[in-house]
Amino acid sequence: MADILNYIWLIPVLPFLAFAAAGTVFIGKPATAAAVSIFAIAISFIISIITAVLVFTSAPGFIYESSLRWLDMPGLRVEMGLLIDPLSALMLLVVTTVALLVQIYSLGYMRDDPGFARYFAYQSVFAGSMLGLVLANNFGQIYVFWELVGLCSYLLIGFWYHKDSAKNAAIKAFITNRIGDFGFLLGILLLLITFGTLSFSQLPNQIGQYSNAAMLLVIGLLLFLGPMGKSAQFPLHVWLPDAMEGPTPVSALIHAATMVAAGVYLIARAFFIFSESAQVMSVIAYVGGFTALFAATIAITQNDIKRILAFSTLSQLGYMVMAMGIGAMTAGMFHLTTHAFFKALLFLGAGSVIHALHDEQDIWKMGNLSGKMPVTTVTFIIGALALAGIPPLAGFWSKDEILSGAFAGSHTILYLLGVFVAFLTAFYMFRLIFVAFFGSNHGGLHAHESPAPMTIPLIILSVFAIGAGLVNTGLTDFAFSRYITVSGLEHHEPVSAVMIISSLVAAAGIFLAWLIYQKQIISAEAIKTKFIPIYNLLQNKYYIDEIYAWAGKNLVLGSSRLFEWLDLKVVNGIVDGLAGFARWSGSKLRLLQNGQIQTYTVYIYVGLIVLLLAAICMSVNAWLI
Repeated sequence: MADILNYIWLIPVLPFLAFAAAGTVFIGKPATAAAVSIFAIAISFIISIITAVLVFTSAPGFIYESSLRWLDMPGLRVEMGLLIDPLSALMLLVVTTVALLVQIYSLGYMRDDPGFARYFAYQSVFAGSMLGLVLANNFGQIYVFWELVGLCSYLLIGFWYHKDSAKNAAIKAFITNRIGDFGFLLGILLLLITFGTLSFSQLPNQIGQYSNAAMLLVIGLLLFLGPMGKSAQFPLHVWLPDAMEGPTPVSALIHAATMVAAGVYLIARAFFIFSESAQVMSVIAYVGGFTALFAATIAITQNDIKRILAFSTLSQLGYMVMAMGIGAMTAGMFHLTTHAFFKALLFLGAGSVIHALHDEQDIWKMGNLSGKMPVTTVTFIIGALALAGIPPLAGFWSKDEILSGAFAGSHTILYLLGVFVAFLTAFYMFRLIFVAFFGSNHGGLHAHESPAPMTIPLIILSVFAIGAGLVNTGLTDFAFSRYITVSGLEHHEPVSAVMIISSLVAAAGIFLAWLIYQKQIISAEAIKTKFIPIYNLLQNKYYIDEIYAWAGKNLVLGSSRLFEWLDLKVVNGIVDGLAGFARWSGSKLRLLQNGQIQTYTVYIYVGLIVLLLAAICMSVNAWLI
């Protein structure tokens, strides 16, 4: 089985080849393009499974690395290579599993779209970019694939480019991520200047012996800007809700297993850097915690089914980042893994609903879907229960390990924040379910269950949403925390009191949603009316987008106009003035050269007179002396 390591380069290469084929040779043959794309990711999935079995049946510290020299010059050596360890093996499983199921699902969802072949070409290059990022063995290589993932998200978010909203959302995602990526690049360059290498295998020893805490603080903060952009942490979160403009399977891929997971994965991969600075870890923890609460409060007022799930993703990403910041790296990666399955399930379930209702996304225009779409309903509820953290589903185990880490580490504020977010999560998810699937509105009267290519992935993902959490409970032979760790201190055993409290809190959130939106014992409209300023604040996402738009218009454009005035009036004024003086003086001096012999004779005559007068003056001066 060890021979499979000689072929792991095929995992990212096959989707890239599929992209080339689907985007050129088979662009006019949609069915063939889809088949090639799905076949490529399926082979990558099989190789990933075999690789993961090899890694997780070996000793916990298993590492395989292969690299080639790409650039070698005095003071700079850059390698390109592959790194397989438990962390990358886990991510290979997550990415290939979700990408394969999303592509199969897309056969039904995108069936009648005129850009069918182009869509599968983009899906392939997206999967290949993410897999290349996961397998990278150094920061330089990871940055290349990091940017490719950003490019692919731009292409897929703006897939329906004939819509202005899709074009604007793609541009917004691209520009917002440029901010984070610029900081990330500066951090990488500072690493290279300071340590002379970007290798994940060489850096830990050097950083462990490095004593300049200020430099590590700067490097850590700059590197963290990358995950802030990719994993949409406040204040670089604004692109992710608008990413809903892409096809729903794209949302499942971006929000579950690829782009947003890249940031959390990077924190885990570079944990040996971040953990060297207590200040950096605090920044990571509180940015994540604030994002989790911030997004959850917005989600409770949204009416678009995909935007509710988008803000849910923001909140859960905040959970993962918070876990990294409090030192619970194992818990953060565990939640990333379980979240990938149940959030992909929820997005694909939302896509099934949207497909059945002819692109309707407003939950208040749905209702009564449970009788018409039984498979979608059941699987969606399973995903929601997992997200809410109801035992024994997957989200319960991973969420509670994060809370246990905060509790054990005496991070009281973050622990209480996490518990409150758990309540909000259960509330807004079951608000969605009670309104859309069991509501009295008959918007779903003519709905129908989705075809098998769409429902089969839902069923498979629901199985993962139920059972994926068991891999870290001691109920299986595989122990997640034995492998996904750095020093063994990043795993926190579940605390019974924490588990009971979080379960009760989640149940309370579901119960409150049931009282308001199902039984209507409490009037949602009355609550809205009573707290209308708060409701408007939350529904308008704290007006962050409006603040950015104002800043862009008044600060950026205003400063641009100032610099334009300085350029035109001051800089150009000085330059134009010098040029004008040169032009004027030249116009006068050129009169001296007119080509007429008479003029030159006068010049000679005048010159002789001047010389004669000078000679006379010198003689008189000598006589007087």
